Amino acid sequence: MTWGIGAKRLYKNYPMSSPESSEPIVTLSNVSKTFRQLQASRLSGPLGLAQRLFRPTYREVRALQHIDLNIQRGEIVAYAGPNGAGKSTTVKMLSAMLVPDEGTVRVLGMDPVRDRVRYVRRIGVVFGQRTELWLDQPVSASFEWKRVVWDVPRERYARMVEQMKDLLGLTPFYNSLARELSLGQKMRADLGLALIHEPEILFLDEPTLGLDVLAKRTILDFIKQINREQQVTVMLTSHDMSDLEALAERVVMVDQGRIAFDGSWERLRREFTDQRILWVETLSAQPPQLTGAEHIRSEGNRHEYRFDAARINIVGLLEQVAVQTTVLDVETHRAAIDDIIANIYARWQVSTK
Repeated sequence: MTWGIGAKRLYKNYPMSSPESSEPIVTLSNVSKTFRQLQASRLSGPLGLAQRLFRPTYREVRALQHIDLNIQRGEIVAYAGPNGAGKSTTVKMLSAMLVPDEGTVRVLGMDPVRDRVRYVRRIGVVFGQRTELWLDQPVSASFEWKRVVWDVPRERYARMVEQMKDLLGLTPFYNSLARELSLGQKMRADLGLALIHEPEILFLDEPTLGLDVLAKRTILDFIKQINREQQVTVMLTSHDMSDLEALAERVVMVDQGRIAFDGSWERLRREFTDQRILWVETLSAQPPQLTGAEHIRSEGNRHEYRFDAARINIVGLLEQVAVQTTVLDVETHRAAIDDIIANIYARWQVSTK
């Protein structure tokens, strides 16, 4: 696969507003959305069936609660949160699939639902759990179908197909049946489909779900490239926080339908916890008992601890070790972002009980 060439020719004939504009291209103002979920009857047999038919019971689920969010042109924004937090609901609203119960949604100056026909021509959407490919047809047939649906001029379509083949490595399986592709190949083809009409903004919901390391890197590198070279705005969700941190400078976290955080990863670490990992090699195989640090594991004479650097001074921890045994070596680094986010989610769950 050839990287670094071709992307500069993308969007050659597509009019885009200035990336220097200070006006956000995505705006959600006081947006709320509630769903009704049908509940199972406590009765069994015919009585339970009759109750479901004539006196059904519903539970209200508040997916989004008064969300306010702005995204500037050219940003890559990570949209994260635990299961059921409202991530997919937001993406579906921005993709013109759902209408808010309250508030307004504006993208590229349009209402996604009222201006649906004009709007969807300027956005790209990929859901990692679903595919747009016709499974019993070759990948090329899905691309040709997309050309007809979007009425993409043949010359422009041919140029974009060649770009997608080059940048996403589609050529080896472009004429293969979609159902015979690996998950990573399907995702690359879906991403190519989402870009064939040259959208200005991409909404990606779990685009790396289930992919191996190499396939993830291919997808993430491509997203960074089109954002950097073409100012394509990207909003994506994922449960893989390390992927999000590598891709986006800004993270928006939602919890129970509300925005709980909006800022940089550095600020996220500072505000929630500056969690660090400490490895200490000692003369003794017995792990020292440290106040303010959690012992994780030991490997021979090497002992791993986790501590919050915002509250605990590492010098103090080492002094505690030195009182108990001889220190041979010390290593410290920040905890993985996935561990930090898991702790944040756990804290939110406890606070709502």
